[in-house]
Amino acid sequence: MPLPDRRLDLGFLTFVPDHGGPGGPAAALRDGLRLVQHAEGLGYDSAWVRVRHHEPFLSSPMTFFAAASQVTDRIHLGTGVIPMRYEDPVRLAEDAATVDLLSGGRLELGLSNGIPPLAASLDVIHGASPRGFAGEAQHRLEVLRAAIAGQPLARAAAQYMDVPAGGELVVTPHAAGLSDRLWYGAGSERTAVRAGEQGFDLQVSTLNTEETGEAFDVVQARQIRSYRKAFAGAGHEGRRRARASIGRIVLPFLDARDEQVHHDFVEGYRAGMTDDGRPTGDSPFPVRYSPILSGDPDSIVERLLADAALPETDGLVIVLPAEGDVTAHERVLTIVAERVAPHLGWTAA
Repeated sequence: MPLPDRRLDLGFLTFVPDHGGPGGPAAALRDGLRLVQHAEGLGYDSAWVRVRHHEPFLSSPMTFFAAASQVTDRIHLGTGVIPMRYEDPVRLAEDAATVDLLSGGRLELGLSNGIPPLAASLDVIHGASPRGFAGEAQHRLEVLRAAIAGQPLARAAAQYMDVPAGGELVVTPHAAGLSDRLWYGAGSERTAVRAGEQGFDLQVSTLNTEETGEAFDVVQARQIRSYRKAFAGAGHEGRRRARASIGRIVLPFLDARDEQVHHDFVEGYRAGMTDDGRPTGDSPFPVRYSPILSGDPDSIVERLLADAALPETDGLVIVLPAEGDVTAHERVLTIVAERVAPHLGWTAA
């Protein structure tokens, strides 16, 4: 399938995993920073992190990015994604603005509602809401957007420090431009359309939460087209251009050692689903997973060029396994930059 005549942005996504190795969680975080620096050296455009609460992965992306902003100069730093149902939107706005200012305007804030099946467990920690799961998440999302945009959130009932009674309360610091770098992680055409109507940029990754019987990439291509139509229909194109990115698990092998390093992950991933990405076990909602693109670089290039969603996007995000050490992940990023991405319309930044 021909690709558009445009430069493709290249990013990667990491869980910043803590596998309990020597050095513990501190070493895992330092490895995450090392990976971001390595990618910047290769010319990657963006580094994205998964956000996972109550699991051995990164749970505090803004503090991590505050550190990353001080050891990098150019690469953009993004979340993929922050589940807003369990976030304090005002505190997140303050942290995000601080990181954006420290980084020189490099924050890409990826957001989502979250995962509904987890609500019963996490409501015990974060509190239930009369708005329901999606309603509460969308409410917090709107508060976050208003806060980041510098809109008044309330008026002071009495003198509050330097704010007089009746004065407007806004989030500080204000990071000009951050409100134009908000992404939404959609898993269905419905949520992609809503993201377009709301004026977000769009992330689609390795999970579709709708089942149409069609191939994974075909469904995502339609999601992106519907998103762009909704974005334009809502009048946002007069303000800025819509952006969309796709995530793919890419594991290029140059030798038997590369294949062996990722063998357990590849086999475990494939064992949990059918050949077309349907889970083999029970799932609480309709779901389809993307395949792993592994093997020699030329075959991966061929498969990506045949991916129906890639021509619809502005960026490709290489999704690294949750497993594996930093050396193995650095090698994946290196081979992709040298042997795969240049054939897809990417040039090193």
